[in-house]
Amino acid sequence: MRTIVAFGLTLALMSAPIQVRAENGQVAAGILGGLAAGALIGSAVRPAPPPPAYYYPAPAYAPPPPAYVVPTPSCYYTPGEPVWDSFRGTWVRPRVQVCD
Repeated sequence: MRTIVAFGLTLALMSAPIQVRAENGQVAAGILGGLAAGALIGSAVRPAPPPPAYYYPAPAYAPPPPAYVVPTPSCYYTPGEPVWDSFRGTWVRPRVQVCD
């Protein structure tokens, strides 16, 4: 089908006599028009490439990552060593936090 269209287009363009004059930059327009027409016809005649093949990856077993849970610290408060409090003028035992 494409070859018939290309042959018919070529025959139609060759059979019509055209007077040609190169004035006011018509040569550049003719060259650009010819390149554009060639690109259009060439892309129409070119065979289509095959579609790309996509494959799914092979199924694989992956064990779950090990679950590491940080244990909560076991903290408690206990009375510390006696300390002299000069403001109060007495010995006090401050609360001390102990964590394992």
